[in-house]
Amino acid sequence: MSFPAVRRLLLAGGLILVFASVSLILLQLIPGPRRPMDYLVLGTLATIATLAALFVLLVTTSLKASDVFFRRRRGPTNGD
Repeated sequence: MSFPAVRRLLLAGGLILVFASVSLILLQLIPGPRRPMDYLVLGTLATIATLAALFVLLVTTSLKASDVFFRRRRGPTNGD
């Protein structure tokens, strides 16, 4: 397996681990008996946490440019 493939598998495994751990923590925090709406909220919060972790990982590792969100405009050219 090449290095980028291993890195992608590690990233996916880590994100699955984040989702599972946040779900288990929230299951312990929400008192029983649980309704279906509780599970909906739990899954939503776990998904938000996982996407936030993915965003932070991508911004800090893959996109190492100093201007991640903005691009400089090109100056005016005097080619009249």
